[in-house]
Amino acid sequence: MPEQQNVTKLLTTMASDLNSYLETHAISDPHMIGIHTGGVWVATALHKALKLKQPLGSLNISFYRDDFTRIGMHPQVQPSSLPFSVDDQHIILVDDVLHTGRTIRAALNEIFDYGRPASVTLAVLIERSSGKELPIAADIAGAKLNLTKEQHIKLTGPEPLALATQ
Repeated sequence: MPEQQNVTKLLTTMASDLNSYLETHAISDPHMIGIHTGGVWVATALHKALKLKQPLGSLNISFYRDDFTRIGMHPQVQPSSLPFSVDDQHIILVDDVLHTGRTIRAALNEIFDYGRPASVTLAVLIERSSGKELPIAADIAGAKLNLTKEQHIKLTGPEPLALATQ
């Protein structure tokens, strides 16, 4: 089951797949952005593994969510940090779990508020094969899992990174 997924192995696979993807698409010197919180943890590991030159960015998409009026705002919202311009840059957007697609939509909205990137490549640790509400798919996924509607998977960390089901 999902608990048996080795996060270190998934990250190694993702780094290799990302290297191949970047080569195939002739992308050099990409910028990486992690989505707060789990996506930043995954992005930190991938950024190091890929030896990217540009600083790592992070997004806190709380104000961009389409459900915060229903679920409320987290009381300790941290600001996003993009220490570079996104205009005409190749961006690798990283998250921990792709489920409905709404988090990625919110992240894309925020990125485009900063500027217009040349491209956005989506990399996720886990992509759920069911439960999509928006037509969003990962370019790179550490693993694709088939979970029921009642099953949830969460990345815990930052040290050590582990997957837990709920």
